[in-house]
Amino acid sequence: MHTDPISDMFVRIKNAQAVGAPSVDLPYSKIKYQIADILNKEGLIDKIEKKFKKTNKILKLNLKYEGKEPLIKEIKRISKPSRRIYSGKHDILKRAGYGLKIVSTSQGLMTVKEAHKKGLGGEVICQIW
Repeated sequence: MHTDPISDMFVRIKNAQAVGAPSVDLPYSKIKYQIADILNKEGLIDKIEKKFKKTNKILKLNLKYEGKEPLIKEIKRISKPSRRIYSGKHDILKRAGYGLKIVSTSQGLMTVKEAHKKGLGGEVICQIW
């Protein structure tokens, strides 16, 4: 059985927030780090740490809350390994909707707004609100 590491990341974030955990540990990967970096820049998480434990790398995300409410209300995978969703440069903003969307472009991961400014399209990874 193949699992989707990005979906796993989102489930771990949701579960940690459901119990009010201050942070969540994830297996490290470049794409997860890039997604976490965007969440950090957008002010949705507090801090990202790369930790090394013997043979494996761990990505530690410090979660942010407003009172007891998590800043990330919902995080949803759009493009899945079984069904890829792409958006061209001309219709990338039309698909933006509300919240924050992260898109994988030829220049790396970025928000839909950044991709639109740069005139890029790509694979729509997720939506956060």
